[in-house]
Amino acid sequence: MRSVSEEPVPLHEEFIYCCGAATHVLKCGPWKDLSKDESKNLPRLLFMIIPGNPGLAGYYRTFIQALYCGLNQQYPVWVVSHAGHCKPPSGMEMIEDTDIKELEDVFGLNGQVEHKLNFLKKNVSKDIKLVLIAHSIGCYITLEMMKRASELQVLRSVLLFPTIERMAQSPQGKLMTPLLCKLRYILYMPVYLLSFLPEGVKASLVRFALRGMKTCDESSITTSVNLFSVDCIANILYMASQEMMKVVERDSTTIKQNLKKLIFYYGTGDSWCPQQYYDEIKMDFPDGDIRLCEKGLRHAFVLDASKEMAAMITDWLQDDLTKL
Repeated sequence: MRSVSEEPVPLHEEFIYCCGAATHVLKCGPWKDLSKDESKNLPRLLFMIIPGNPGLAGYYRTFIQALYCGLNQQYPVWVVSHAGHCKPPSGMEMIEDTDIKELEDVFGLNGQVEHKLNFLKKNVSKDIKLVLIAHSIGCYITLEMMKRASELQVLRSVLLFPTIERMAQSPQGKLMTPLLCKLRYILYMPVYLLSFLPEGVKASLVRFALRGMKTCDESSITTSVNLFSVDCIANILYMASQEMMKVVERDSTTIKQNLKKLIFYYGTGDSWCPQQYYDEIKMDFPDGDIRLCEKGLRHAFVLDASKEMAAMITDWLQDDLTKL
């Protein structure tokens, strides 16, 4: 693997409907279509990013570019937003105008799992192997995908800062659960009022909120402006409220069945999945590839450490890629 290049890389952006919900897709590389009808020049492998919450694809822009370059630009790297977390472009509604309802609750946690499986089914050939790179609640979604669709050709799943158990009991969960489950509606009015501000003022507010960081990814600032949309915030907080209620017990059965495909990466000061959770899963699965961060990276690594994380992942996967 070569070092991450600073040169611009091909980046394709799409807003589509998936399961009837607005979805933002960023694709790194020249491959825009990996469906069955594509030409014979399909790649052997797709790197697909499953985001955390907020599940905005834009937060991972620098990350997928760095990962694509670190992989010698040999494989496509895609990130798919969560359903309804992106602000659709002008002329596109949050929900598709159709009488057919593909999912009863596409914005909920279960709906987001089915949303990703549906995206793969419709947009990626079954012959293409997958490396799933998941972040935060995306790790729970990824384990559910592997559980529900064992036919997926998953070469590896990399689970970064995995919120896969006892979310409401975590330090951050104890703080946020009452707000998310009972009081989230009070946030809608201030967001609605702020949505009328000029885009430049919104960006300035985001910069002010992130002022404590030494360095902040510029794409994170522009992406965060989406959070001034009431529809986006409603879907983000609704999903988060379900996380607190539904992400309780770790799915050790699915982990055991797929242990050789999984890489876990825990933080040392992560208030969503504290080091205690790392210690316990390490004890339960001593043969698993379960790592503890030694670099002090934050849970929301996309804000300031995307390139560093991408470089680590390419190192971890070198042996797998040489065997392809």
